[in-house]
Amino acid sequence: MDIQNKNIGVIGTGNMGESIIRGLIQFAKLNPTNVHAADIDEKKLNAIKDQYKIKTYSNNKNLLNEVDIVLIAVKPQQIEEVLHEISTQDKKYILIISVAAGIKTSLIEKSIGKEISVIRVMPNICATVNAAVSALCKGKHATDESFHLATTIFKSIGQVVEVKEELMDVVTGLSGSGPAYIFLAIEALSDAGVELGLTRDISTILAVQTTLGAAKMILDTGDHPSVLRDKVTSPGGTTIRGLAVLEEQNFRAALIDAVKAATERSRELSSQKKS
Repeated sequence: MDIQNKNIGVIGTGNMGESIIRGLIQFAKLNPTNVHAADIDEKKLNAIKDQYKIKTYSNNKNLLNEVDIVLIAVKPQQIEEVLHEISTQDKKYILIISVAAGIKTSLIEKSIGKEISVIRVMPNICATVNAAVSALCKGKHATDESFHLATTIFKSIGQVVEVKEELMDVVTGLSGSGPAYIFLAIEALSDAGVELGLTRDISTILAVQTTLGAAKMILDTGDHPSVLRDKVTSPGGTTIRGLAVLEEQNFRAALIDAVKAATERSRELSSQKKS
């Protein structure tokens, strides 16, 4: 099943919704006439329409009448109303996708009240530069075909992995919150350079490109990070001295604990929602 001849509706045109729209048009090469968007913010909606030349609606029900695939990109506290609107439609949708944090597929299925393919997705903020990693999990009635469609959609904004739904909170703690951890590390590296005499611009470029290059080495080589770390760590050299300080300061443990804390908070927030 191909998305090229499908009408895809995005409900919610915030940062994530717009990133998905842009990915569908610029990278998945969908015809803009097959992409639809709905939002209560008419100013935002008009800007989206002007930039991407897609069909837009200020009313979700009007969008729902026109699409085959529904992608919900609203905040968790707004999803109940959207699901109710979907449940009142006679139309049978190929697929419902939700990127609403903490909303389980069982809640979506129960709210819609029909046997329908549901895919839950946790992307991250890097979608705004088409460099996201998105974790997908299937609902009870999701088919392999519908999962393939969802994968194709989210590959337009970055990489895709499949996980079991019970691990989505871990995904939130790692890759959902992860960009903030990396931003903090880059900020600290840049601060160190400035403290030692570099200009802020040069220090930030060095920190950013070093982070980007290190990540690319892992992706391109497939080597374990420890193998690559050893390659840059000469006996008695500067790197081993710096690494020793990071270990003394529990850098590794701090990152692990940060992911654990964020995961636990995600579980707390998810438990507050009906399932």
